[in-house]
This record gives sequence, structure tokens and C-alpha cells, in this order.
Amino acid sequence: MSITRRAALVAAASSLAAPRLAGAQGARWQMAVPYPDGNFHTRNIREWLAELEASSKGRINVQLHSNGSLLGMPAIKRGVQQGQVQMGEILLTAYSNEEAMYDADAIPFLVDDFAAAKRLADLQKPYIEARLARQGLMLLYSVPWPAAGFYTNAPLDTLDVLKGSRFRTYSPMTNRFATLVSATPTLVQVAELAQAFATGVVQVQVTSAQTGVDTSAWDYCRVFTPTGFTMTKNAVFVSRRAFQALSAEDQALVRATAAQAEERGYRYAQESQAEAERRLAEKGMTIGRIAPPVMEELKKISGIMANEWVEKTGEDGRKLLAAYRASA
Repeated sequence: MSITRRAALVAAASSLAAPRLAGAQGARWQMAVPYPDGNFHTRNIREWLAELEASSKGRINVQLHSNGSLLGMPAIKRGVQQGQVQMGEILLTAYSNEEAMYDADAIPFLVDDFAAAKRLADLQKPYIEARLARQGLMLLYSVPWPAAGFYTNAPLDTLDVLKGSRFRTYSPMTNRFATLVSATPTLVQVAELAQAFATGVVQVQVTSAQTGVDTSAWDYCRVFTPTGFTMTKNAVFVSRRAFQALSAEDQALVRATAAQAEERGYRYAQESQAEAERRLAEKGMTIGRIAPPVMEELKKISGIMANEWVEKTGEDGRKLLAAYRASA
């Protein structure tokens, strides 16, 4: 979408924001999300919004703008803060430049299965809620991505495959990882990923199998190597002002249906992991396996990054990691 067209959509949504908070006609909200309709996160949101409208008997109606069509990922959080839209979804780690606590799940190899992802999310939740609240936002729920792996054009039997490459990044933590493996970090959003590979802007990346399916990775990469690199999560949030304009009954409905969406989202994420890897293989990609010596090298990098993260987050980060490791 052109910048002019996107600006026009944002202006239209913003002009409707004030009268659509709540009132006799109920809440008529706008929501911006960065992922396409086929992505399990977006499917889950659509189901949630339908449930919310039905359970509120139409008092809450939310128009969803998917695939960054209204606001791109970097603009969604501020868009909710400024009232351009009332709700949004972001990849938390993508915003860790403003708040390092959002990056806990982006520490490589800290979390490697869904049970561990849920433990970390539950422990991290109060820290996220407090930080969003200071900016007039309220966390509704979060759902992890399936475990990330590497997309390359050669088997990942040595870290030399990554060294010197143009490494696609999407957050400060992936940017740091690329630097530590002697690659050149290059920020690229999901919607621009296929073109970036096709034009040589990037050559390798680490992300979920689902993102590979979303972007037809078989057109630009030959090998996907699952590693349990990270299980970063998306956060769905609402403007506190918009939420507080609802009746107590409708506030309770938002919370209840959001809790159901989180539970369903975890199930969808697990289903997505197996289905997406199967789809990549069907399309001709090799599903690789990482050699133990390479994994040992990667875990050393993980240790470096975990220590750096604690230095950034201070006592809160130290407490969170200690609580998470004690919960295993």
C-alpha cells in the first residue's frame, strides 16, 4: 500500500475514534495488526472479535485492519496511544528499544517449548502490564510464536553459514545476535520479506516456520533448520481510555473473551508449528537438523545475550530470570 493511501486510512480511522468510544450506539472500535489473514494470530483475533461482538449483543464492534494495511508494526503501539485506533497487536520484542523488559522471550534458547513459553509469559505479565499502563495502554492477552529456526540456502552445519551474511532482523535482540555471529543485521518487516530476499537485501534469517509459510519461503530459501531459537510472543492491547469508557459488564466481557483467545492462541500456535513445517517440506524445502557442536556455540552466544539483558533491565530482569529458572 502506498504511503498516501495508508495515511488516508489512518486519518479516516482517527476521525472516527472520538465518537466511537462508547455511548448509546455502543463501542465501535478500530484495531490494527501486522500479520496477514492466513496467519494463526490473525485468525485467532478474528474469532475473538466475533465472540466479543456476539457476547456483547453488538454493543462492542471492532473493525480489524490486518497485514499492516492501516498501521505498520512500528506505528501500531503509538497509534493506540494517540487514539488513531483503539486496539492493536504487536510483537513485543520489536518494541524493546523503548523497554528492554519486552525482550525476555527473545533471549535465544531460554524458552524451547510451549510449557516453558507459558511459564515465562505468566511471570513476565506483571512487568509488561505495569509498563503499558504508564503509557495509557492495557494488556489483554499474549500468544507465543512457534519455536524459531534458521532459513538458509545451505545446511547449517557450521556458523560460517551465517558469518558475513546479510541477516534479516526484526528486533534489537535479533540485531545483536546477528552481530555476535559476524553477520550484517538488516531490519525487514514481514510484509517486505519476500522482496528483500528476492533482491538480495537479506540472505538468511531466524524466524518461525509459520512466517516462512506466510511469506512463501520456498521461493527464496532452500533450508529451514528448527532450533528452538526463541518463542517470542505477540501482545494484544487496548487503549485504557477506550476500555474505561465501557460499562462494567462490557469490560468483564472483554477480559473474559480475551482470556479465551489466549488459551485458543496457544493451541493454534502448537498446531501451526507442525503444520507449517510440513508445508515447508511439501514445497521442497529441506528441514535440517543442527549439529551438537553448532548448538554449543549458539548456547554460548545465548549466555552472553542473557547477561547483557540483565544488565539492561536491572533488578526486575534479574528477578524475572531467577523466577523463571526456578519454575522449571
